[in-house]
Amino acid sequence: MQSFTAATFNVNSIRSRLHVVIPWLERNRPRFLCLQETKAADAAFPAGAFEEIDYHVAFSGTGRYNGVAVASTERPLKVEAGFDDEGPPDEDRLLRVDFDDVTVLNLYVPQGRDRDHEQFRYKLRWFERLREYLERHASPEQSLICCGDLNVAREEIDVHNPKRLRGHVDFTPEVWEGFDRLIDWGLTDVFRRHNPDAREEYTFFDYRVPRALDRKLGWRIDHVLATPPLAARSTGCYIDLDPRRMEKPSDHTILVAQFGA
Repeated sequence: MQSFTAATFNVNSIRSRLHVVIPWLERNRPRFLCLQETKAADAAFPAGAFEEIDYHVAFSGTGRYNGVAVASTERPLKVEAGFDDEGPPDEDRLLRVDFDDVTVLNLYVPQGRDRDHEQFRYKLRWFERLREYLERHASPEQSLICCGDLNVAREEIDVHNPKRLRGHVDFTPEVWEGFDRLIDWGLTDVFRRHNPDAREEYTFFDYRVPRALDRKLGWRIDHVLATPPLAARSTGCYIDLDPRRMEKPSDHTILVAQFGA
């Protein structure tokens, strides 16, 4: 297996963020870039912009909300969108892309709105369904990456004010349990593997918070998770803040994981 880089980015509208995504791809040339919240129906997805810089792109979206895509330097062998259980398929939240040596599962987990809202219960069930999906269709022994906006900050050092934020739908024990069950299936948080004690390292900075990036008022809710064969080959993982500093940025920034041969 070759050395490669994988990255994930909640773009908060791909058409509004092409000025961020395309130059970043040209500068960094990752093997994979997983995108969430593309907010584009398939017919409106700007695939041509990726093709012009020699990237293949698989995507699944239904329009105004959600949407997932994977840009890659090689053509996928297989692409599947959504769950295949008895629940809603959520094809605009889960995209599986298979290559000859690795499987990439791009995820946009529901945010949950409020702990008393039915969407929060749906979020908890979504984590259960994801675990069940992995049990049916994957193995911890294979080379697999689960990445994306998982809408969970697992540790106190993953948020800027854990005391005040505890109980938020992204930072609460019920969601931690769902995330832990996912990890227990056989996944490693690649960022924490290489940055075990890193503080003030965040991937999301709320638009509504003045100067959130400069004040380091953020959350680490975007993740790259890898099965043991890939985690053992990981050589580093870092958060690139430059995209968040650009004009008209997403409220998220890019998380990058590196893997050796």
